[in-house]
Amino acid sequence: MALVLTEEQSLLRDSARGLISDKAPVSHLRQLRDAKDATGFSRDLWKTFAEMGFSGLLVPEEFGGSGLGCVEAGVVMEEIGRTLVPSPFLATSVLAPSALSRGGSAAQKSEYLPKISAGSLLAALAIDEGAKHRPLQIKLQAVRSGNGFKLSGDKTFVVDGHTADLLIVAARTAGAAGEANGLTLFLVNPKTKGIATERTAMVDSHNAARIVFDNVEVDADSVLGEVDQGGALLEGVLNIGRGAVASEMVGLSEEVFSRTVTYLKERKQFGKAIGEFQALQHRAAQLYIDIEITRAAVLKALQMLDADLEKAASAVSVAKARAGTTATLAVQEGVQMHGGMGMTDEFDIGFFMKRARVCQELFGDSNFHADQLARAKSY
Repeated sequence: MALVLTEEQSLLRDSARGLISDKAPVSHLRQLRDAKDATGFSRDLWKTFAEMGFSGLLVPEEFGGSGLGCVEAGVVMEEIGRTLVPSPFLATSVLAPSALSRGGSAAQKSEYLPKISAGSLLAALAIDEGAKHRPLQIKLQAVRSGNGFKLSGDKTFVVDGHTADLLIVAARTAGAAGEANGLTLFLVNPKTKGIATERTAMVDSHNAARIVFDNVEVDADSVLGEVDQGGALLEGVLNIGRGAVASEMVGLSEEVFSRTVTYLKERKQFGKAIGEFQALQHRAAQLYIDIEITRAAVLKALQMLDADLEKAASAVSVAKARAGTTATLAVQEGVQMHGGMGMTDEFDIGFFMKRARVCQELFGDSNFHADQLARAKSY
């Protein structure tokens, strides 16, 4: 497929850009941070997202959604990255419907997907248990008990976990940490007895939570997919999430580049704009090239996710790794070219740097995905 958006996808981009730039510029994030808002995002804005159909992009039409694909989700994520808007879109509208659509029973889909599409239910995917993304190192235990299971263990870095109405929890029902077999996904009500949720303050002022499960009882109907066979389902959902986060980093990188170029044209030194200095021109040109190559890699990965999820893993790792290094370069160049003011909290570039660092870690940093590619080539 051509590495360009279709007319319909371009219209979606324009619609998302118009809404987000108008309702949620970077000052929106700053306001939520300074007010220490308990929710961490605007529920009114999320309601508008739902009214425009964004919350149900990946929900099949039979359940009230748009039935679109990863490319369309990436389009919205890229616009989210431009203004750093805190939103449950990634967790609720990308990860949750991807898991439910692929692994859910008819009853589970009927119960949750229409609510996700309508914007009335927020979901979160609980995977990581340590400082780094290591999905195979899951140790949270799910032990059979009566007609169901008891969950015990901790989850960290659960995106939007403290506001979720539904948790999709990855647990180990067999095997040992490091093994792909023996993983099972569970649909869990966060208000179930034995669950303790703590909102964690992330450096980028976005939402995450630490969740403790203390002998949490769930019945057999809470299993998403097959018992002990959740590894493949989880990896597919994670790859969709990785593609979405890579898209966000493309939007973030392009916005930082645009702001930096504008500053280079305006800031004068020695009687002329600093953008006239060849050294800075070369650095800006190199960053532009990197962003465009990354954009192509990310779009290709999203297209492959839509075409054949099982064969898209390597393309997704390339996209996520490259998006991480490009976003890091973009924010570093942005701060340096803005000089001392780039380091101040009053200036927005710092927000982009912090978000880029979190996105780099989310669902695996560049080193994680380079390792994934090396392992894939060794087989």
